[in-house]
Amino acid sequence: MEDLTQELFRFFNGFSSWESSVIRASDLTVWESSVIRASDLTVSEAHAIEVLGQYGQMNMKNVAMKLGVTTGTTTVTIDRLERKQYAKRELSSQDRRVYLISLTEKGLQAYEEHHQFHSELSKQVLGTLTEEESEQLLKTLQKINAEIF
Repeated sequence: MEDLTQELFRFFNGFSSWESSVIRASDLTVWESSVIRASDLTVSEAHAIEVLGQYGQMNMKNVAMKLGVTTGTTTVTIDRLERKQYAKRELSSQDRRVYLISLTEKGLQAYEEHHQFHSELSKQVLGTLTEEESEQLLKTLQKINAEIF
């Protein structure tokens, strides 16, 4: 059990460090020779962009649920994304008390770039595993996500 705890810690710490460096990347030459611009996003802002990019327009409560944080924390993050022009709020046509949050064009571009980095990490991880190990990893992660998260 202690070995698993240590390896999970190393993995999460490594992933977090990797993701932070990607978000703050400047002048990186990326696959297909495209250059990613310097990012003005924090990790929490990038995670909110990832959720909105993956699931589309949603209200603050649903964004908070997907991020696993409070609506207050999410409101602060969305406020910053709005100021930086990555996200926008619009009144719901069905309930005028509800604002729906979505990505702007700039936010969609940031989502695509960030998602591309996640895909690259997946390729790196899978490159160290056999096909059988890759399939087992996927099944294990799906089970953990379904039962814990």
